[in-house]
Amino acid sequence: MSGVPLAAAGGLVPELAAAISANRAWLSEIDGAIGDGDHGVNMDKGFALAARNLGGHPGALAPALRTLSDALLSGVGGSMGPLYGTFFQDMAGAIEGAATLDAPGLARMLRAGMAGVMDLGEARPGDKTLLDTLVPALDALDAAIAAGAPFAEALDRMSEAAERGRDATRGMVARIGRAARLGERSRGTLDAGAASCCLILQTLASGLKRRIA
Repeated sequence: MSGVPLAAAGGLVPELAAAISANRAWLSEIDGAIGDGDHGVNMDKGFALAARNLGGHPGALAPALRTLSDALLSGVGGSMGPLYGTFFQDMAGAIEGAATLDAPGLARMLRAGMAGVMDLGEARPGDKTLLDTLVPALDALDAAIAAGAPFAEALDRMSEAAERGRDATRGMVARIGRAARLGERSRGTLDAGAASCCLILQTLASGLKRRIA
């Protein structure tokens, strides 16, 4: 079965940082509709710190994800720092000791990250949060694995489902965080966390596809 060698896959983290930086203004604009308007700025701060700490030799994926987790936990305020910090920390733990990453391994990695987010916060699918991107993306990945799809195709399905999940938050009412105070007025806008989660998953998918051996 094809997979991605993990010993040199730490470069995925600088790629994530570049994607967040390129979309910083857009993420903050989304957040400004029903939140504080600083989501993109804060995310960029944490991801950029991780990229600087990794330098030009990011190495293996698990320690690179831990570097990202540490940067987010220490450098990002509000709820997103702890949530994404936990997300990447638990993902790193799920691949510790593995030599390669295939579709089932990616599913285990993402499921570990999702469990960490759900344990830390009170959100569930339908609450207009990053879980509304992550859960359908993981469901699509699981379905692709069950159907015997090649790793690259499974990554495409995951990426497409992440985008659909992100877009579905436009019709949801926020039930968690500052946006929840708006009630029905939060309907009609994307959730910033769902948008950044989609960006992260799609960047991971494209980066992993390029590295499949």
